[in-house]
Amino acid sequence: MSSNSYDLAIIGAGINGVGIAECAAAAGYRVLVIERKGVGSETSCRSSKLIHGGLRYLESGQIGLVKKALRARRTLLKIAPDLVHPVPFVFPVYQHSKRAPWILGTGLALYGVLAGLDPLAKFRRVAETEWDQLDGLMFDDLAAVFQYWDAQTDDQLLTRSVMESAQRCGAELLCPVAVEKVTFKQNRYQITMDSGEQLETSVVVNSAGPWVNEVLACVVPEVKPVPIHWVQGAHIELTGPVPKQIYYLESPGDGRVVFVMPWQDRIMVGTTETQYEQLPEHIEATPQEVDYLLNVYRHYFPLHKVSLVSSWAGLRVLPAMNDNPFSRPRDTWLQSSPNHPNMLNVYGGKLTTYRDTAIRAVKWCRSRLGLRPEVADYQTLKLVPPEDAIS
Repeated sequence: MSSNSYDLAIIGAGINGVGIAECAAAAGYRVLVIERKGVGSETSCRSSKLIHGGLRYLESGQIGLVKKALRARRTLLKIAPDLVHPVPFVFPVYQHSKRAPWILGTGLALYGVLAGLDPLAKFRRVAETEWDQLDGLMFDDLAAVFQYWDAQTDDQLLTRSVMESAQRCGAELLCPVAVEKVTFKQNRYQITMDSGEQLETSVVVNSAGPWVNEVLACVVPEVKPVPIHWVQGAHIELTGPVPKQIYYLESPGDGRVVFVMPWQDRIMVGTTETQYEQLPEHIEATPQEVDYLLNVYRHYFPLHKVSLVSSWAGLRVLPAMNDNPFSRPRDTWLQSSPNHPNMLNVYGGKLTTYRDTAIRAVKWCRSRLGLRPEVADYQTLKLVPPEDAIS
């Protein structure tokens, strides 16, 4: 650390934490990011690697989130062309599918309208004469095939690139180090780390992802945490014929959406939704999740011989409710408490919409800290891959 006094200390260097750091540093604030393991080393490297509007969220009525995500997709394609790439998606509809062709066509039309003038707003119905180009997809009872566009990224590289952009704007990174105690006293926070180091800051942003309430347990005076559930999303990697595009599939067992996609010369399949009411000690794909994803792949690509290479899982934070996880809001929500007016807690969120979260969080910080001379225009800051990732 170049100082032990900051305007803003951010706990957690996942995509939301580094996004807030970049936006705040560009706005001229003295920013420190505290990370216990590595930048983008937890949930932010265990996603489906997609920058997308969330077509499936239209079904649960989250139109505002879809519109926001589509706007974010357009921005990231512009400011990070070396990190975010357009990719075609294929959505097959079978006689037994939950979504009839006309329903899917209507949904894609709405998706296109929400995308506005974005070149990726286009979609089409794939002619039957082209079905033999669908990477060996099962044809039995196939009624229709649609193709639309979204984008793909390397989630950890994107997170690291955002952190490096924040550092170019003046933000600092303290890693690896864990927070042991956060004390609010005389309108300032004192943060004590497991290394013995201490610092003071005017504002704290708790962006610890699945561990957000674990951080709150270290805060004095006590903060009442928001009730949450943890929903695990697992993925598997397979060797075998790598698809040329991403397949948007319905699980034959429960109708859930599962993606089959190309990823670094392998096949990636995901994801699941396994709910936990307590934070699990070990975050890893369960044997049941692995079998579930393998069965989906083998159902739709029965002629392919594949081998399991690896599996992994990440945790989503969702509001604690009794309904199906799929129907719950997927947007980020920001929370503060009356006895901690200068501490912001970040819950949930999507990789795609991290910039919107950052702008909202920095607006909140500005109301506590006042204005500073800008270092850079956040809206036009370009993102480039880390030097060690450039071949």
